[in-house]
Amino acid sequence: MPARNHKKNPNPINQQPLADFKVGVDNVIFSVDTAQNRLLVLLVMRQQEPFLNSWSLPGTLVRQGESLEDAAYRIMAEKIKVNNLYLEQLYTFGGPNRDPREKTDSYGVRYLSVSYFALVRFEEAELIADKVAGIAWYPVKQIPQLAFDHHEIITYGHRRLKNKLEYSPVAFEVLPDTFTLNDLYQLYTTVLGENFSDYSNFRARLLKLGFLSDTGIKISRGAGRPASLYKFDAEAFAPFKDKPLVFI
Repeated sequence: MPARNHKKNPNPINQQPLADFKVGVDNVIFSVDTAQNRLLVLLVMRQQEPFLNSWSLPGTLVRQGESLEDAAYRIMAEKIKVNNLYLEQLYTFGGPNRDPREKTDSYGVRYLSVSYFALVRFEEAELIADKVAGIAWYPVKQIPQLAFDHHEIITYGHRRLKNKLEYSPVAFEVLPDTFTLNDLYQLYTTVLGENFSDYSNFRARLLKLGFLSDTGIKISRGAGRPASLYKFDAEAFAPFKDKPLVFI
């Protein structure tokens, strides 16, 4: 059998020069609008190239002496005012050619995006319009064409958010200190969909687990029966930490 002629790669990866990077932070800021049962994501209109006048995630390049988390909080503070939020590092997106500037930069700089995802309540979130021509909440199911790979980042963040809600107390980071069980249920149905659990089973399961404390206070909303206000007990939740399917 004749020997196969294997063509050698003229530029194997271990002979390529080391890459130079610029690091950016992009925030996937989710908002839960329980009144209309919508999960929203915050988008801004880009004011410069590349992708001038295109919708994108709020982002920035990291400054000298600035940590990644500080950059993420800086972007949050420039775009939104909110008292209760949850923020977590999501993933690093750094594939070649994810940013058009890589092709025009004479120094061959690569652009990394360290993404964060945040969760806030729609009722509490106040958008900051100063110096921002375009900023808006978009339903996750109706996202327009986005700059860069930001649609992929949102998809990744949405999947992480769903997973977090199943096993972690992330919901209590954005709820007020006291809340009704219906407030909690509405947050879950908005993110996970109404089919994840019916209210009766959800209520019975959480009360049985014992990390919700009844404050003894009841509130009236509309014509229905007064509802009890609860508080989240972090110490009582400790045995369930990181165990799957706690909430569903």
